[in-house]
Amino acid sequence: MTTLAAVPTQPRRRPELAAFLRSRRARVTPEDVGMPPGFRRRTPGLRREEVAQLSGVGVTWYTWLEQGRPINASAQVLDAVARTLRLDRPEREHLYHLAEVPYAPERAAPGVEAVSPEIQGILDALDPHPAVLYNTRYDVLATNTTYERLFLWDGNGLDTGPFGIRNVLWALFTASEASCPLADREQELPLMVAQLRGAYGRHVGEPAWEAFVRRLAEASPDFARLWRSGDVVPPGTRVKTFRHDAVGVIRMTSVSLSVNGMPECRIVTYTPNDAESRHAIRTLGGNDESRPLMGTGSGDCGAKEN
Repeated sequence: MTTLAAVPTQPRRRPELAAFLRSRRARVTPEDVGMPPGFRRRTPGLRREEVAQLSGVGVTWYTWLEQGRPINASAQVLDAVARTLRLDRPEREHLYHLAEVPYAPERAAPGVEAVSPEIQGILDALDPHPAVLYNTRYDVLATNTTYERLFLWDGNGLDTGPFGIRNVLWALFTASEASCPLADREQELPLMVAQLRGAYGRHVGEPAWEAFVRRLAEASPDFARLWRSGDVVPPGTRVKTFRHDAVGVIRMTSVSLSVNGMPECRIVTYTPNDAESRHAIRTLGGNDESRPLMGTGSGDCGAKEN
């Protein structure tokens, strides 16, 4: 039997990179980049030397890149080429992967991630299950009604801190034990901090992240102690226990869902684990007994934790 030998990754990627750059260059016209169209152009789009000039790189270097030669490219140079070729985000990420350069997506400023009506509609449709849209820093970007009631985001609940956007970590660590909605905070808060540190590794040195960690460590000795531990954990299934003055103890499993177009955000839903918790969630969400609840069978659990 004949077996196919494995082809090294780099030789396979270089022809793909060359073809991709040629195809993107062919679709950009001189008018697109503010250049006169000129006469007797045989190239359907920009010429190689025009891409090099507009990107601020050498003609020979860009030619070699487009020919698939084994040359090194920095993120700054790839960004310049991507701007010239008018690449969108998926195309830019594809370019980075083909050039074997680590891709760092452009990040919005803290708290300005746009939440579409469709995302808000998903959260609302999940009522009476608590549901929230977080980013990796645990900023609260959007919620449904039951989540608001569970965490008391009604102006009389948990302090959200000085950052101009609600953040669940800030709220939980600066709340008194009596007012904290997590009944199992001694088990849950260390895991949340360890997940935060895992995300922090992608943002080291960014002013917004450094300011958040510093200010929260100043406000909460418990957070400072847990942060100093250096622990890192990946997302995973966990059952959380909440308490609420109106409905008592609620045991739920959280499930995280990624959101297309928002690479560092996730929808988190909370599913009740037993009959008492299901009744409590119904009551908290408006006591509509006609609406079915997820998690009504035995052995319910979520697939991924926030």
